[in-house]
Amino acid sequence: MKRIAIFASGAGTNAREVIRYFELHPHAQVTLVVCNKPDAGVLTIAEELGVETLIIDKSMFQDEKKFLSELRERGIELIVLAGFLWLIPSWLVQEFPDGIINIHPSLLPKFGGKGMYGMHVHRAVIAAGEKKSGITIHLVNEHFDEGQHLAQFETDIPEGTTPEGLAQRIHELEHRHFAEVIDAYIGQ
Repeated sequence: MKRIAIFASGAGTNAREVIRYFELHPHAQVTLVVCNKPDAGVLTIAEELGVETLIIDKSMFQDEKKFLSELRERGIELIVLAGFLWLIPSWLVQEFPDGIINIHPSLLPKFGGKGMYGMHVHRAVIAAGEKKSGITIHLVNEHFDEGQHLAQFETDIPEGTTPEGLAQRIHELEHRHFAEVIDAYIGQ
């Protein structure tokens, strides 16, 4: 059984979908949620779904020995970033080569990089007059949003769409596709 850790910083809607998808999966299960915000909604979701949580601060996250010990102790084999807003350190990328998956709310390489997350992305997409947007599910390397793409899914942006309206369309894509792409990657 492949043990998955979800790293998240916010409400946790994508984490919820991934946890539920893998609840009865024969080969993989989400066994840990790592969060850097003690009041984040994802912690409530993890508790409701019976998944262990680990709340971290910057000092713990930057302490390679201590943090890796926490992950190893729990047998984590795959990390899924579901709205985790800290840059993953190179030592963690090296510890999990091709073993960290991220979801980004745009069609990378457009609207990616430092500071491009959540509503910042949707506002930038609308301001640029784009006709399409979407999600990119990719492996993580040492640079924001530059890892190998596993899948992209797009949606049209009808005229007059607000950033909030685009966010809703993007969330629908995330909830529909993220867990399936993770599953397909695990099965390779």
